Amino acid sequence: MKRRAFIQSSASAAAGLMAIPALMQTLSGCQSRKDSVGLQLYTLRDTITKDPKGVLQKVASFGYKELETFAYGDGKIYGMPFSEFGDFVKSLGMRVTSGHYGLDLAKADNWEQAVTDAKSIGQEYLVVPYIQDTERKSIDDYKRICESLNKAGEVCNKHGLRFGYHNHAFEFEKFDNQIPYDVMLAELDPKLVGMEMDIFWVVNAGYDPIQYFEKHPGRFEQWHVKDMDKTDRMRNADVGTGTIDWKGIFAKADKSGMKHFYVEQETYPGEPINSTDASIKYLKTIL
Repeated sequence: MKRRAFIQSSASAAAGLMAIPALMQTLSGCQSRKDSVGLQLYTLRDTITKDPKGVLQKVASFGYKELETFAYGDGKIYGMPFSEFGDFVKSLGMRVTSGHYGLDLAKADNWEQAVTDAKSIGQEYLVVPYIQDTERKSIDDYKRICESLNKAGEVCNKHGLRFGYHNHAFEFEKFDNQIPYDVMLAELDPKLVGMEMDIFWVVNAGYDPIQYFEKHPGRFEQWHVKDMDKTDRMRNADVGTGTIDWKGIFAKADKSGMKHFYVEQETYPGEPINSTDASIKYLKTIL
């Protein structure tokens, strides 16, 4: 082999070897996303409080690996000590990555106890999911709420956890020609508060999630994934059967900064447990 040909061949081989780690990282990322589909347990709110262990076993059998909780209070959840709940989830091959907590608790003196309980089971995020309508009558109200959220985030940061805020559609109802959600993105410190985007509610409000990803890259660390019924915009459909372009949205996951995502449904075409199963089956075909 001539020297020039040998050098070119060697360079090509070296370039190929250098590309392998990047390729493996890409493949690993795709694989891990498919194998880490999450569920917000509020989807099964009518049954989990009655038979938490039975419901969790069913969820695990569908292939869910990550869970987001609701209804934590005084060190307990779904009628059992929080630590017992965490241990049982782990025994099923799942993990609790996030939980929803009321704004009142996030502002209360016992907020730190909720944070330390979350850390004790390996949870990563604590999220406020709702603002009562009596607390959001003006842009100034939203700004005051953001101050409280930033303070709650400081407590989470102190313990090595992340704090977040989850939207509905009301954050897009304008006051004085301002969109409250945009105000919140400006007022919330990204070092203290990450955003959990409920994609259904953004679309329902008439906005494009991808435009938000492009404008605020890296801010949307968690997602709620629920589809929109084709005939009634206020109702959910099983993921993959409605009007939302999930392939297009998941293609922008890295831009958004998404680390975890959770199927969540508030309304159902049939039984909630069947929607839970159908939604993960669809997601695994596109991830």
